[in-house]
Amino acid sequence: MARLEGFAHPAIDRQGGLQAHVPPLKIAAIGFWHVHAGDYANSVLEHPETTLVAVWDDDETRGLAAAAEYGVEFVADLDELLARPDLDGVTVTTSTDQHHEVMLKAARAGKHIFTEKVLAPTVEEAEDIVGVASAAGVVLVVSLPRLYDDYTVAIERIIDEGSLGELTYTRVRLAHDGWVAGWLPERFGDPETAIGGALTDLGCHPAYLTRLFHRAEPLSLSASYGSVTGHPVEDNAVVTAEFPGGRLGVFEASVVTSPGDFTIELRGTTAAVTFGFGGERLLAKGGVYGDEWQELPLPEPAPMAFWQWVEHIRTGTTANENLRHAVALTRMVVAANESAASGASVALDAAPASAAASATASV
Repeated sequence: MARLEGFAHPAIDRQGGLQAHVPPLKIAAIGFWHVHAGDYANSVLEHPETTLVAVWDDDETRGLAAAAEYGVEFVADLDELLARPDLDGVTVTTSTDQHHEVMLKAARAGKHIFTEKVLAPTVEEAEDIVGVASAAGVVLVVSLPRLYDDYTVAIERIIDEGSLGELTYTRVRLAHDGWVAGWLPERFGDPETAIGGALTDLGCHPAYLTRLFHRAEPLSLSASYGSVTGHPVEDNAVVTAEFPGGRLGVFEASVVTSPGDFTIELRGTTAAVTFGFGGERLLAKGGVYGDEWQELPLPEPAPMAFWQWVEHIRTGTTANENLRHAVALTRMVVAANESAASGASVALDAAPASAAASATASV
């Protein structure tokens, strides 16, 4: 696991081991509703500065099974667990509709929070979570992993160097076979607890990457959803975002695609870049890259979100950039869902409506 670059490591010695005088952070896993719950529990176990001490779930059977799997205590009462003075933080992977209530409880109890996306079902709830966490002095980080992958680091550099000329069009697609292969739980199709389908869960990643690449807030979103499997939420989704200057960004998600894929396409006035078409290769053509497609090297990835969370806790700092992305992502998902339901394009506010949003709105 990569070491954090550009951060202090007060709790790690030069050999990468935890210093004896710095106790590991005690973390509880809150909810095993989401399929990534086990991934974050494993992150706690694998990080040299964290230890998993307990599990809570509103489904006792599911919670007991998870606690047994990880060899830790199951606590049936969330308030009792959060009241423990020796508990430092929590990972939150409950159903999406529980995020607001659970995270406000955790923040007010002084527990640091690492949570699955989306942050909340509404922009107001997302802003509320950020504001309460800030007021309580706890570190909140949202798992937006593709912000920190090597291809994203490379593409950001290309955009900022101006090698594409003016960016005019982007397309980011993420798809898997969860509902055709039968491994995605049926609870992901419940509109009350999941809030949405393929776009709300899987499409979050293409959404925040689209905004990142355009270096601006979208002016409007137009979404089309489909349900191949007949679930009450979408399993196929396509969203077109309009950005300032007539630029367009398309982001897509599907849980009925086999084999699954992840692709990025960026087109500019002088050159183009693609990733993931026929393999995890970053290709460029045009302008400084020449008339033939050439493969570009991939740099080291940025620190993973979980490692950033731990480092922010240790240094007493705030994950401002991560939270800006998280609130903006909620805004995009809400607008996309509204557009799909209404069959009309939805304009996004030119400026955030509240002070909390203002602190988190810029890229």
